[in-house]
Amino acid sequence: MYKQFFSLSRNPFDLTPDPSCFVPTGRHNEALAALYYGVRWHKGFVVVTGEVGTGKTLLLRCLLRLLKESKDIAYAYVFNGRLSPTEFLQYILADLGLPSSGKNKSELLLDLGQFLVSRGAKRLTTVLIIDEAHLLSEDLLEEIRLLSNLETTDDKLLQIVLVGQPELDQKLDSLGLRQLKQRIALRARLDALDAVETQEYIWKRMQIAGANLAADPIFPVETAAEVYRHSQGLPRIINTICENSLIAAYARQCHIVTPDMVNEVARDFRLDLGHSRDEGGLGRDGGMDVQLATKAMLDIFSNLRKPALSGSGPEPAANGIERS
Repeated sequence: MYKQFFSLSRNPFDLTPDPSCFVPTGRHNEALAALYYGVRWHKGFVVVTGEVGTGKTLLLRCLLRLLKESKDIAYAYVFNGRLSPTEFLQYILADLGLPSSGKNKSELLLDLGQFLVSRGAKRLTTVLIIDEAHLLSEDLLEEIRLLSNLETTDDKLLQIVLVGQPELDQKLDSLGLRQLKQRIALRARLDALDAVETQEYIWKRMQIAGANLAADPIFPVETAAEVYRHSQGLPRIINTICENSLIAAYARQCHIVTPDMVNEVARDFRLDLGHSRDEGGLGRDGGMDVQLATKAMLDIFSNLRKPALSGSGPEPAANGIERS
């Protein structure tokens, strides 16, 4: 509706997590590097947590895109943690392309073990990725820990990525899961953006959508500051405010989004100005290794984004599997 008016090639603030719209802030770079490094170097358990709206699912989509380009990696992507242990195993095997219907838990574990051993012998990587991991029961988290016992004398046969809200950290801190907590090799936490990062995020998303940043910005500095005040730096809320502000500007035939437009949108959405946040960042474990891996990983991802920015088709489904 407003794309032609603002000379944009796409919607800059679509809520659908699209890797081609990934804006690499410092904390998102660290988290993506931790995920990619942990998988690539067979670190076993990797955990990423963050509040609602901080971009965890988009981060996973970026990771999945990287993994799809690696022909030696197969993965199972679980986005529903409310499963029984048997259903959980059935889902994993099915996503890895293995028959699972009608099998009991012992048979499923045996098939998965043989699959992992076979791939490990060929030096192939297998990954279990779980989104919304804070919804997992302690019993299911313990089952996942037991899967990590599938290893050789010098390598982990299954790489496990857990991504969820801060409640996941609370579960992992519980006494009953202390064995799982001790096996975590890398931890990262996503936090909201600060005021400067919010402005850069808005402008970068506009640039990805085709806006000319050399001209007068559609979101001036004072407007971006209002977006930050209402969103408290949460990317999902930033997207909602900016999307509706562009609609408001279009309705008024105004080529610049003003602070008043942002305030009006914020009132319409009844945004809570008292939202608080903690300072987050990369966990201490593996921090130096991840910093060393960040540049190489980002170079890879930057190259993968180029076709998308030149007008390629939509991102393939997130649960695709690379077969060996």
